Amino acid sequence: MLALASKIARGFRSSARTLDKIEIFIDGSPISVEPSLSILQACEKAGVTIPHFCFHERLAVAGNCRMCLVEVENMPKPIASCGMPVSKGMRINTQSEKTFNARGGVMEFLLANHPLDCPICDQGGECDLQDQSVLYGYRQGRFLEYKRAVEDKELGPLISTIMTRCIHCTRCVRFSEEVAGSPVLGTTGRGRETEVGTYIEKLVTSELSGNLVDLCPVGALTNAPYAFTARPWELRYIHSYDVQDSITPPITVNTRGPEVMRILPRIHEEINEEWIHDRTRHSFDGLKRQRINACLRKTSDGDFQEVTWQDAIEMLADEINKHTGEEMVGYIGEHMDVESITAFRDLMYRLGCENIEARKHTIKTSPDFRANYLMNSKIIGLEETDCILVVGSNLRIESPVLNSRIRRQVVHADVPVGVIGSSEQLTYEFSHLGNSANTLKEIIAGNHPFSKKLEKAQLPMVIVSAHTLQREDGEGIMALVHELAEKYNFIQEEENWNGINVLHHSVGSIGALELGISSQFNPDLKPKFVYLLGADNFHPEEIPDDAFVVYQGTHGDEGAYRADLILPGAAFTEKSATYVNTDGRAVLGKVCVSPPGQGRADWEILRALSEVLGQTLPYDNLQEVRYRVAELAPHLIKYDYLEPYNVINWITKPAKKEVNGTVLSDFIDNFYMTDAISRASPVMAKCTSVFGPERNQNFVPEVPRR
Repeated sequence: MLALASKIARGFRSSARTLDKIEIFIDGSPISVEPSLSILQACEKAGVTIPHFCFHERLAVAGNCRMCLVEVENMPKPIASCGMPVSKGMRINTQSEKTFNARGGVMEFLLANHPLDCPICDQGGECDLQDQSVLYGYRQGRFLEYKRAVEDKELGPLISTIMTRCIHCTRCVRFSEEVAGSPVLGTTGRGRETEVGTYIEKLVTSELSGNLVDLCPVGALTNAPYAFTARPWELRYIHSYDVQDSITPPITVNTRGPEVMRILPRIHEEINEEWIHDRTRHSFDGLKRQRINACLRKTSDGDFQEVTWQDAIEMLADEINKHTGEEMVGYIGEHMDVESITAFRDLMYRLGCENIEARKHTIKTSPDFRANYLMNSKIIGLEETDCILVVGSNLRIESPVLNSRIRRQVVHADVPVGVIGSSEQLTYEFSHLGNSANTLKEIIAGNHPFSKKLEKAQLPMVIVSAHTLQREDGEGIMALVHELAEKYNFIQEEENWNGINVLHHSVGSIGALELGISSQFNPDLKPKFVYLLGADNFHPEEIPDDAFVVYQGTHGDEGAYRADLILPGAAFTEKSATYVNTDGRAVLGKVCVSPPGQGRADWEILRALSEVLGQTLPYDNLQEVRYRVAELAPHLIKYDYLEPYNVINWITKPAKKEVNGTVLSDFIDNFYMTDAISRASPVMAKCTSVFGPERNQNFVPEVPRR
């Protein structure tokens, strides 16, 4: 029993042994550091700040800017601390006059050609060059020559360029090559004539392109949609999480008054490191468009008429009382929070309805054990695996941040990746194994070349898209995955390793599974009443034409179009709410702005409805709702914590079913528009217009002959 408990409590495998530390001296103070560190990293660890521009801990060392010069004993001249490893007994002086003068000389050269446009620069207030020139810059310039001018580059609708400000740190070049896997940027020319660009005119089409703006230490690359809208000191900074990505990357939401102005990434080593994709960063303007800000009911002629909250709730209660629980169905939306799902679950059960998520096109799995539907190897497990099999997922589109982690493993650890499904170009080398689930049968039988790689793997991993499990043969595909896992040791008890991973696309579906809600599809069920709780990505044919449809949500999207009664809810930036990511990690979203108009938090609407129905839910405030959540799933109130669970024994093996052998095609045809928020975003619409033709073009046009 104790042995089992220890395996459950062990969340991750042990890390590698650290190297013996060595002693160095920084400004006369001794410190013990790992010998693998550079002088700059050792100084940062000691609390000594070294100015720099080109160095970034997640990128390769370039040593371009020379701003990080320090004086080292027995060295004839100052050295660049970013590229020099520490050695035993090294004595480093970061505050000497020689060091200060050397940095001042570098700063003088950087400012020699830098334009004096700080008052109109969007980087103002957040500019590394501006901050460091205060300390190391001279009061008066000595260069009387004309400053150089560089032509701006057209990189797309998300990045604005003023290349005259560029200081050639090459952070953008290294990011595009090493992290994004889209090497479109580079340098041309030498010395004064050096330029950063695409050489030939080309757009930056990477899904991670917005991170280039964060990396740029000056105002050469700026956020195009945010240009000239606000200054940093005018904004409020609120830490929250994005729910449009199933890994829920941590973000900082910048607001001014009642409006979201900007979204930036936060650092979290176990989720996103410090990257976010472009939909997370730029689709927030959809929160201001096509919003439902009042209760609406459909009239006999098909138009919508505004009604008060009291009239809407009473009308809804009267309609519910006309039907039995067996005639009702509830759909849970993509961005729905745990508190609202809990209130929805409790209300529907009190009404005698168990048909929650009773739709044909949804993930079919048992919610009894978490290992059935989560990413059991965890996101950081990608750094331990030595072989990856992807089934029915285009990771570049479904999860670009996760895809960048896989790229790093392929490039640095030579991890083989096999893909069953779409053969669209990824950002790293991979083997396209086949287009259908029949390829899984070949691998299981040992008749496929990739079988040998799985046999040699010590910690293999399979990533299955939740979209694939929504197919009619989804259960059959999952059964094949378990059969594959059993043959090639994807589950290893001695290593506490489960290599079966489900990559979800909706935090709402994860939250529902965590609360014990799974699809109970009945083909004979013809509902008379359908409650859409923020659901927009559904199949219209699943709702009968004669059914009364209620849509409780935020945007005038698919759900509102089909609804007979519309109730205005709150978006993820407008309520304090709990979400669960594909790892099973509970995160807490914060209130950033107020809902527009009559919008209310979703659980509050359900609580008011229950009272009118005479089925009053036993909670009156958010804290009491979370007490109820804790009764159902205690781990969901432990925020930013991975609750250990038995990934080895507590798992339900799906029954074997036939697969139809059809092509595992991409379920996302447009990365920039996947939900109600992004479909309402003008910026995402512009990206679709600009990048769409280039993405969808899978052939090389014929060159006309002369």
